Amino acid sequence: MQISSRFTIAVHIFACIDTFKDDFKITSDFLASSVDVNPVIIRKILLQLKSAKLVEVQRGTGGTSITRPLDKITFYDIYHAVECVENGELFHFHEHPNQECPVGRNIHNVLDSKLVQIQTGLENELKKITLADVIKDTQYYIQKEKTRY
Repeated sequence: MQISSRFTIAVHIFACIDTFKDDFKITSDFLASSVDVNPVIIRKILLQLKSAKLVEVQRGTGGTSITRPLDKITFYDIYHAVECVENGELFHFHEHPNQECPVGRNIHNVLDSKLVQIQTGLENELKKITLADVIKDTQYYIQKEKTRY
């Protein structure tokens, strides 16, 4: 299992928006240069974040802004916005285990509750971390870099 890079790209986007909002127009090209991906990928993620009402995107001349205070946006909010979790289920169970096999016949009984427990634990942890935490750490490392030179 691996969560796609959309999640970390989305967090990177938020860090850039907050860090550079007063100095640059935050466009998909600008964000793509920091993330080092194609601007089309950034635009797709921005659309997902916009649909979740986490960012506002100005068309034409560009510009992206965050819609809520940083301490009110959790990793769970971002994860929920950008990850394509079918039917709200993190784990996709293989469709047709062999019912003639004693393991295949019982594998859902064995795993279903455990997978729900894992997903719930992940989601609860994601709810504990906010963008304010990320920005605080981002600013710390930026300042640390400045003192080296």
